[in-house]
Amino acid sequence: MNTEFLGIAVSFVLMLAIGIPLGKYLAKMFAGEKVWTDFMKPIENGIYKLSGINPNEPMDWKQFLKAMMCINILWLVYGFFVLMYQDKLPLNPDANPGMTADLSFNTIISFVVNCNLQHYSGESGASYLVQHFIFMFLHFVSAATGIACAVAFFKAFRDKTTTNLGNFWNYFVKAITRLLLPLSVVVALILTFNGTPSSYAGKDQFISLQGDTVKVSRGPAAQMIAIKHLGTNGGGWFGANSAHPLENPSYLTNITEIVSQMIIPVAMVLCFGFFIGRKKIGWVIFGVMMIGALMLLIPSISSETGGNPAIAKMGIAQATGAMEGKEVRFGPTATAFWSTFTTIVSTGSVNGMHDSTMALTGLWQLLGMMINGFFGGCGVGVLNYFIYLIIAVFISGLMVGRTPEFLGHKVEEREVKIAALITLLSPFLIMAGTAIAAFVFTNHGNADWAVKPSAWLNNPSYHGFSEMLYEMTSSNANNGSGFEGLGDNNIFWNVSTGVLMILGRFLPIIGPVAIAGLLAKKKFIPESAGTLKTDTITFGLMTFAVILVLNALSYFPALALGPIAEYFSMVK
Repeated sequence: MNTEFLGIAVSFVLMLAIGIPLGKYLAKMFAGEKVWTDFMKPIENGIYKLSGINPNEPMDWKQFLKAMMCINILWLVYGFFVLMYQDKLPLNPDANPGMTADLSFNTIISFVVNCNLQHYSGESGASYLVQHFIFMFLHFVSAATGIACAVAFFKAFRDKTTTNLGNFWNYFVKAITRLLLPLSVVVALILTFNGTPSSYAGKDQFISLQGDTVKVSRGPAAQMIAIKHLGTNGGGWFGANSAHPLENPSYLTNITEIVSQMIIPVAMVLCFGFFIGRKKIGWVIFGVMMIGALMLLIPSISSETGGNPAIAKMGIAQATGAMEGKEVRFGPTATAFWSTFTTIVSTGSVNGMHDSTMALTGLWQLLGMMINGFFGGCGVGVLNYFIYLIIAVFISGLMVGRTPEFLGHKVEEREVKIAALITLLSPFLIMAGTAIAAFVFTNHGNADWAVKPSAWLNNPSYHGFSEMLYEMTSSNANNGSGFEGLGDNNIFWNVSTGVLMILGRFLPIIGPVAIAGLLAKKKFIPESAGTLKTDTITFGLMTFAVILVLNALSYFPALALGPIAEYFSMVK
């Protein structure tokens, strides 16, 4: 147990030791200052020339979002058909079949929007070509899309009064060539030298201790696993994700992977403060997010190390904690640590089965995704937090009787309306989606579908409700993890979660970038004695209170029906 806590401490220290200087580097790099990766300029210029792009062309917020949406739609269209016809394409040594139309629809949306909700099993559902040249490619570009949009947001507040948010293609390419690609090479090498496959060979074969012939999937897994974590993507090469012994062979690779998925979200938060020349606001936001993360992490660890109360009632000792669904290589403490951070940063990878965690751990996992503002994914975490921040500015302005201001720009009716709509969007999508699923399950369980709704759930009652709630929440938050007791590879779940993933990805990006663009156009107002300072601990606590109140009001009824009710049914 002490070893597990030491592993968490080491992971945490490494996350900060890498994330803080990385934030400073990103601020300089995106600002166009001289950095050590300038040797990549010739490659970047070649990409721009080949693509007919002028990386110095200024874009307002509408042009920026138009460029972003156009390229994302292109990836959706061509990827959809490649998935359907992968059985007719090369690099398929294991002869994996093509995906059905509804599964292809869900899968390509999932990877384009940085969610990677997998309704198929990794090694048997996708060919090497799809895994490497569709999924791995989308791991890079979806993460770069979020980072580019965050930098546009940063620039809106650095330049005081402007309509120029920078150039999408410039930020997008640099995010890949100067951040994601170099880090991925390092992480992939660590994984490769510690037992993760990295070749294009087909399945291997060996004789088990029982004398059975066993075939083991391989492939260029290390390369994809590196960017799946660095880009907060989460799609596993193998169906068991990072609980698979080849995807995550040891405690060293476990630390490498958990650190990988945290360093860019941490760096982007601090980058905001460094980029706009207001370091203090970056640290205040970081502090609020870290407090929120620890408030989810500590009770999760306590719940998992305390064991299962139902087993305890039988008089069975659980000295190692709740081990169901855990890998003995990692144990419940490291699994709780992973499950907390993978849900708050929208990575969605798992090193143990979330469906088997304790009821209250499931509660904290769900809440982390529902809040979706404690670090979050690459770039988009800052954008999600900004919505809460605007609402906190508005409420604070009302409390002191002044027009709300944020970094020298008046926050007026239009910006508040956009923020309110984005705030209401997530609860509506999650609750409406879960309500429809529950209605179909209870009232049309024997419907004449290819997969009857009555066959969706492996678990009845409260936990079954939590499984459906988790699936909708994970889709909306672009997380991708799941309570895998849910049978989700059918037309209902493929289509419904596909729609949620699109809306849950792009509207929370469009809203904050639009607000930033609108604010940036307004006349800059220098600070005065009456200005509400947004870089203080007091305002940070105000924002934290807004986050807690909004999410408690939005989600408590659903959480009470699921994990909270399940917990009390186990301890009564």
